[in-house]
Amino acid sequence: MKLTFRIWILIIVLILSALMLAPWKAFDKGVLIRSVESNSTAFNQGLRDGQIIQSIDGEVVNDLEDFTNIIKDKYLSGEKVKTTFLTDQGEFILFTNETPGITVSDTPNSNIQTGLDLSGGSRALIKAQDVQLSKDDINDLAAVIDNRLNVYGITDMKVIPISDLAGNNYIMIEIAGTTPDDLKELVSKQGKFEAKIVNETVFIGGNQDITSVCRNDATCAGIESCQKSSDGYFCNFRFSVYLSEAAAEKHANITDKLSVNTTPQGNYLSEKLDLYVDDSLLSSLSISEGLKGRVTTQIAISGSGTGTTQEEAYDDAEAEMHKLQTILITGSLPYKLEIVKLDTISPLFGQKFIFSIVLLAGSVFLIISLILFFRYRNYKTALAVILTMFSEAFITLAIASFIRWNLDAASIAGIIAGMGTGVNDQIVILDEAATNKSLSLKERIKSALFIIFGAFFTIIAAMIPLFWAGAGMLKGLALTTIITVTAGILVTRPAFADIVNKIGE
Repeated sequence: MKLTFRIWILIIVLILSALMLAPWKAFDKGVLIRSVESNSTAFNQGLRDGQIIQSIDGEVVNDLEDFTNIIKDKYLSGEKVKTTFLTDQGEFILFTNETPGITVSDTPNSNIQTGLDLSGGSRALIKAQDVQLSKDDINDLAAVIDNRLNVYGITDMKVIPISDLAGNNYIMIEIAGTTPDDLKELVSKQGKFEAKIVNETVFIGGNQDITSVCRNDATCAGIESCQKSSDGYFCNFRFSVYLSEAAAEKHANITDKLSVNTTPQGNYLSEKLDLYVDDSLLSSLSISEGLKGRVTTQIAISGSGTGTTQEEAYDDAEAEMHKLQTILITGSLPYKLEIVKLDTISPLFGQKFIFSIVLLAGSVFLIISLILFFRYRNYKTALAVILTMFSEAFITLAIASFIRWNLDAASIAGIIAGMGTGVNDQIVILDEAATNKSLSLKERIKSALFIIFGAFFTIIAAMIPLFWAGAGMLKGLALTTIITVTAGILVTRPAFADIVNKIGE
């Protein structure tokens, strides 16, 4: 059978989907480092999140159980012992009397990311420190935290104001796929940014003094250079910040009082612009002579990141730049936060849920196959419907992994709903092809595709408002349904029509 252009498109899309999903990761051995405690022995020796531990002291680590069995009794004596970790990024040797401060998990089976109810995550119960907030105040605080986490690019999260029977107000934050240490790092700091000259505040983070921050634009933000140091590598970043007129005038008034120093690098003012985050000095920037007493609304913020390798230093610099940009955009939290409780969320459904879904899907597909075979008396037709249905699910999962969407139970329900729509459309094509014999087969299939396109636009019209208005479960359901039916209408339906045409010939 000669393949048509549309069938070739389907084959190419399926190959690209396989590359995006990377199902061969299921054969990877070892455990994935999810987080490493800052300033721990493990961190200082070079262990980092994202590395895969393959063996410990020569013992092969296949999974989480192997890791636990090797580590659990190793540090009971309280004396320093040598531990050799072999990872996919090299060998690391630790001398310590404490369990390494790392959190690990089994290696992922593919690039598919799952949400809170399938893969779990972390939960923090927080409250404002030393102040009792009203319901309105706690709602405002939840909105600020939600905005800050959104700027960080976190996708599957919940920020929910709650209260207890005593009338105390809290905020509960749940984030999929993070460790408690990661969540603590995100929410425990107030993020108060101040730029000072000689202990006099020039401007602070937030929209009071900051009108705009350059992000995702290589012309005004990015990593400038990376260099080798005695401890590894460091990379410098720089990005532009645009001040309000009031902040710019304050900067001009303060700098106008400063003298000019001549250095080998050029002429600079006698004092530097000191950048503080949560009262800790982040960086000190030299001020060019040309800015003395000048009202300018654009200044450049710089900093650096470090690492044992150039790639690690680059990533660290990029993360530091992103964090600083976020603080400048959102401003400091209105209150210092106290973490009341921090724990790990166990998956609500987990592996049992996934197994049940696979078992149910297999049973449904078998029943559909039998019905199609008895309905059309043609195993090729039944096989074409089943393969097309699987193709739509495969493409949807690939797109979800590409956009880094965390799949939860509702998202899976959306995929199933989209697949059900696909089967219905394929039956329309088959029935149209089998009736009205006065028309050619191609004309009958075109008629069927016209009906299918009408149904497609109806589904999209229903799902788009649900996606924008829905939160949590509704959003996942809407997104995966849209992806599945769109993949069907653009790729699988036209290919299926050609397959039916070939079978008819």
